[in-house]
Amino acid sequence: MSLQARVSQQFVQRWGGPPALVVRAPGRVNLIGEHTDYNAGFVLPMAIDRAIWIALRPGHDDRVSVYSLDFDEAASFRLSALRRENAGWLEYLKGVAWSLQQAGYQLRGWQGVLAGDVPVGAGLSSSAALEVATARAFAAVSQLTWEPAVMAPLCQRAENEWVGMNCGIMDQLISAAGKAGHALLIDCRSLDSRPVPLPPGSAVVVLDTATRRGLVDTAYNERRRQCEDAARQFGVPALRDVSLQQFEARAEALEPVTRRRARHVISENERVLQAVAAMERGDAVELGRLMDASHVSLRDDFEVSSDALNAIVECARAVEGCYGARMTGAGFGGCAVALVRAELAERFAGQVAADYQARTGLTPAIYICQATDGAQVLPGTS
Repeated sequence: MSLQARVSQQFVQRWGGPPALVVRAPGRVNLIGEHTDYNAGFVLPMAIDRAIWIALRPGHDDRVSVYSLDFDEAASFRLSALRRENAGWLEYLKGVAWSLQQAGYQLRGWQGVLAGDVPVGAGLSSSAALEVATARAFAAVSQLTWEPAVMAPLCQRAENEWVGMNCGIMDQLISAAGKAGHALLIDCRSLDSRPVPLPPGSAVVVLDTATRRGLVDTAYNERRRQCEDAARQFGVPALRDVSLQQFEARAEALEPVTRRRARHVISENERVLQAVAAMERGDAVELGRLMDASHVSLRDDFEVSSDALNAIVECARAVEGCYGARMTGAGFGGCAVALVRAELAERFAGQVAADYQARTGLTPAIYICQATDGAQVLPGTS
């Protein structure tokens, strides 16, 4: 049974009638452009065919009542009495409600059932998918205009200021604005975006190492502070504004850690733009080379990889049909992503799983992903 059918069926059981609508917001995998988003740079994610689904109907007051299939837990809150309570998954819904109200939107309550198949903590943006699905639900029941470039930053604010994770804009924007068959080049300063076609005959494979990280408790915020310090030393608003030539001219004057962090971000922005050019001419080989280079930079200069991530990337690169592979997401665990010849993708997935398990003793989850559309509203079932 599909997740859409499951949340709709459970809604009928819990609320005594069919949902008025179902919303869906996808997770994402970032092909290239890691830790560039909060440096006002460029990223190239794609929305994947794993998502958060919410079946819902408008309420009669300001109460939001939700049942999570994944956690087997019911919870509720009032829009007029929002409080932070460390309530796990519910805090993401409350944070989105708070952010929308802070922006001046009048919200209506609703009843819903939610479930998802975006792995939690894997670097595929399960939290952003939940935030965007929640915003889509509020927009639908409150008759708000859905504009991805407006709503995504409000979801980001929920995660930054309510949840306490200092993430950039990429995850929420790709979940809101993805396009089937394409990655999305996002300028994280202007929020301008444009679809970029995947190379013909290629497949994107997500390699979940079966290791997890809690981002709020990791070195993510430390890396962000280091980047901000580097930008100040260059006298610019963000590392986006420093070219490779400018960096190389002043690199020796920087403290070694700052130099490595800055070199990754500046070179990664260049790789994103080169990757777009490669994709637009259908060059999977060059895109794979750039993905390989990105991983080396993340491993050595930004120091956010892990033994498990390095192992699964090395296993992937050794299998026939792999154009390139890299860690994806914030790092310290989670997933890698590989670009693979489409006709060899199933064999590739099986071989990498076997090789990685033999090497580490861990059992990976491997997903051959399709690029999907961003958040959408679907009619409820009758």
